[in-house]
Amino acid sequence: MKFLRRISLGALSAMLLLSSFPVQTPAQKKSRMQDAARHAREAAEAFTEIMNIKEKTIPKELLDKAEAIAVFPDVIKAAFIIGGRGGQGVISRRIRGGWSTPAFFNLGGGSVGAQIGAQKTDYVLLIMNDDGVNGLLKDKFEIGGEVGVAAGPVGREASASTDALLKAGILSYSRSKGVFIGAAIKGAVISPDNDLNEAVYGKKARELLTARNPMKLANMPAAVRIFPRTLARYSVK
Repeated sequence: MKFLRRISLGALSAMLLLSSFPVQTPAQKKSRMQDAARHAREAAEAFTEIMNIKEKTIPKELLDKAEAIAVFPDVIKAAFIIGGRGGQGVISRRIRGGWSTPAFFNLGGGSVGAQIGAQKTDYVLLIMNDDGVNGLLKDKFEIGGEVGVAAGPVGREASASTDALLKAGILSYSRSKGVFIGAAIKGAVISPDNDLNEAVYGKKARELLTARNPMKLANMPAAVRIFPRTLARYSVK
């Protein structure tokens, strides 16, 4: 009798443990993969459009020094006295011969001031060193907090960059209404969208960006390959 009771308790415990891990239905899995595909595609398109701006784009020498690249397309900035930002994007880390599986992140933040209006802005962040990458691995990372951030130079401005600028943990850029500039976005907060990361990969952003044996392009979900493939068109080493 005690033996049967132990078996029953063990089975009940196993059922409770399994129930704590939600199982996606095929429809939910398809929907989440469509979200991932959209984020990766929009980030790739925004990056391509920026890199096609003649004589006013991100210098290749800086791309080649970046440890990771983040792109947040169509971030909505709306304000009426109290302003805020909101958007989703992807981050890939440099790996041998290319770029890692894109991890999904959210960009948020706020500001206070006499401002009225709304607009969409594309943001590109070059993460230049390990401090910058380690910052991204936190649950919430405030740009310009522990890690230095600077407006990235564009076009020929790169030749005038100082060593101090290149030592910044993050170089940031923005494009709004067709104008692309280096613009520091201090105060914005980046946080991993691990609901989406786990739905697509079964892993959190930290695991994706620190993997000792990163996933090769051919093994990535086809829906997200466009982003690392796009980065590789402009910088591979």
